[in-house]
Amino acid sequence: MKIANRWGLALAMVIFAGLTGCGKKEEPPAPAPAAQPEVTVKIGHAAPLTGPQAHLGKDNENGVRLAIDELNAQGLEIGGAKVKFELLSEDDQADPKTGTLVAQKLIDAKVSGVIGHLNSGTTIPASKLYNDAGIPQISPSATNVTYTQQGFNTAFRVMAHDGQQGKVLGEFAVAKLGAKKIAIIDDRTAYGQGLADEFEKAVKGAGASVAAREFTNDKATDFMAILTKIKGKRPDLVFYGGMDAQAGPLAKQLKSLGIKAKLLMGDGGSTPEFVKLAGDGAEGAYSSLPGVPLAQMPGGQAFGDKFTAKYGQIQLYAPYCYDAVYVMVEAMKKANSTEPAKYLPELAKIAYKGVTADISFDDKGDIKGGAITLYQVKNGKWEVLETIGGAAPESAPAPAAADGAAKTQ
Repeated sequence: MKIANRWGLALAMVIFAGLTGCGKKEEPPAPAPAAQPEVTVKIGHAAPLTGPQAHLGKDNENGVRLAIDELNAQGLEIGGAKVKFELLSEDDQADPKTGTLVAQKLIDAKVSGVIGHLNSGTTIPASKLYNDAGIPQISPSATNVTYTQQGFNTAFRVMAHDGQQGKVLGEFAVAKLGAKKIAIIDDRTAYGQGLADEFEKAVKGAGASVAAREFTNDKATDFMAILTKIKGKRPDLVFYGGMDAQAGPLAKQLKSLGIKAKLLMGDGGSTPEFVKLAGDGAEGAYSSLPGVPLAQMPGGQAFGDKFTAKYGQIQLYAPYCYDAVYVMVEAMKKANSTEPAKYLPELAKIAYKGVTADISFDDKGDIKGGAITLYQVKNGKWEVLETIGGAAPESAPAPAAADGAAKTQ
């Protein structure tokens, strides 16, 4: 009896196993797809964000920010990873010493590249630190010739330099404005003095004489002593090398002293802020700005609409900042890497159709074929006179609805 029970139990187990084996076999759950890696790429920016040049520094920062926001919206993949760009913006206060401290801070933060600095006086000393660290630097606004002549393969700029600008200004002063006796004032910064030096060489080469060469600083607002001295020389043109925070009061004081000389400046004075600060002393003033007017830039109108809708009026260099970011990222895409050492060779040979121009660099890092445009204040607004060099035709007409730098520059 016990044997029979054992055989029955065994048979039942076999039948049960067969029945369950005929059922649907449960498959193990499929593994979840691997998440695409995402990397954060830090882009540095440096400019004066406080002090008398803060309006220019914020203009630069906003140009960089607009480009970064657009690139992040594209969901770019570089080197097999989704890339998110992060802006690290620092205030260098337009001060050379602070500029080097800021540069080291960006290097320590392991930025992949730097857009800046705004001023030549901060850009030049900072450029050595970036070069030593192997970090590419594209300045959208530093025009002193020295910046790209130091032998640094990390230094680039997307606008014409003061060797070109000073020559155009000097020839314009003599040939077009008929200046024969010229007074020169500069703010003793790398930009202001550098441009004034180039201008002086050009006017002497064109046959004019320099009746006075005076200097101030980039914090001054009272120029009465300098201008009183100049008045006795009876110049027919006064050239100022410096930024709008000084150029505005200087123009106002020129008028109050009854000095009839024409006022000519470089890009540092070519802003809506100059017109505001100078008041009725701005009328008739002349300036130059590297590049072509915004309305004649390949992508100027679209950029201007986007920028002004988000940040308000363009002050000066924002389109160049925007292009500098896109040029840097284009080099990363071509190298398929965000590592500075890997994309730097691609940056040196880039050919990019930007908002401001078709951008490529010579062996020093300067933009090829840079243009210079001349402006005059008419009825309280900067209006285009002519463009020299670059892609724009000479004697370019002023836009029909010029409205400060946002429309004409």
